[in-house]
Amino acid sequence: MSQRAVVAFVCDAIYPYSHGGREHRYRQLLPQVAERVEVHVYTMQWWDGPLSYSDAGVTYHAISQLLPMYANERRSVRQALFFGLAGLRLLRCHFDVLEADHIPYLQVFILRIVATLKRKPFIVTWHEVWSRSYWCNYMGRAGWIAWMIEWVAMRLPDHIIAASPQTAERLRSALGPRMPITTAPNGIDLSAIRSSYPGPAISDLVFVGRLISHKRVDMLLDVVALMHARGNHIKCRIIGDGPERPALADRARDLGIADAVEFHHDVGEPKELYALVKAAKVFVSLSDREGFGMAVLEAIACGVTVLTTSAPDNLAQHLVANYSRGSICEPTLDAVAAAVQKLLAQADGRNPHDEYVPDSWVADYDWSATANRVAGVYLDTRRTCGVP
Repeated sequence: MSQRAVVAFVCDAIYPYSHGGREHRYRQLLPQVAERVEVHVYTMQWWDGPLSYSDAGVTYHAISQLLPMYANERRSVRQALFFGLAGLRLLRCHFDVLEADHIPYLQVFILRIVATLKRKPFIVTWHEVWSRSYWCNYMGRAGWIAWMIEWVAMRLPDHIIAASPQTAERLRSALGPRMPITTAPNGIDLSAIRSSYPGPAISDLVFVGRLISHKRVDMLLDVVALMHARGNHIKCRIIGDGPERPALADRARDLGIADAVEFHHDVGEPKELYALVKAAKVFVSLSDREGFGMAVLEAIACGVTVLTTSAPDNLAQHLVANYSRGSICEPTLDAVAAAVQKLLAQADGRNPHDEYVPDSWVADYDWSATANRVAGVYLDTRRTCGVP
């Protein structure tokens, strides 16, 4: 046990090639975990050049070609299948602990076989648990099959890391008391947020996230159009990229609000993101489902007023409920529009450039605490399973 443990981590999407909550989680988390264990990430070949490269103490390996993750605005079954099968290549790799991100599920089955054959512990990070009804709403009749895949996949790891307390509760409800589950929530880089200053161009509303259907950016555009129709010509900033970006731009034009909506799909450094968020009066997240809500937490740490909805699968509402400047409304157009109007009226006398001291509980989500917890799971599971 004197030598450093080797962790093989499997995830199909990595930063900076893909932007989303889980990509940002691993971008922040893995370099800090690598201070305690040796970390190798196995993914698609997002980059040009050799199949492997190292960055910030983490080594990245391509085990499959780059395939589109989305087809017709939903996760691609073809990509999930090919990437899952590519996991068999880890049979030739050396590691002490095997971990995977649970998305898009099919690789969990393959990696369970790999871990069993190599007699290594298998850990999976779970971001959110979908219900059978949600799967059916998402995929129609095929949702029954997808729900069964998730139901079985949850039972395959030796240990599960839940990305939020609410996800841990849902996992525990589905699996019972015997499955080892550790909550290691998403976090934020507090020092980077504190050192960022609002950009010069103030916006009324801001959204940050992947541009996919369940984020309900379409409703946000409808809210802006409704406010304009009422004579309140607000401006909205949409930060993120995804398969719905062209359709959302078209929708803004059709609604006659194209001049009032800024689309930023190429925001690079975190400080640039935080500057844009801090320069807004209200951060709006209307997502139907969030396993945690990292963008919401970052907005809270930035001190921006945050609005979200009470959609049952939107777990970000638990963060907003604890926030002194948070507001939660029903997930309907009229309710959101009324809340936006009220919050903007309250924000009229507030200057986004004024210094803000975040709520004290935000400090509990610093990445260092999560990194220590995850590294501890690796080492404890390795020890429990008797890996030399």
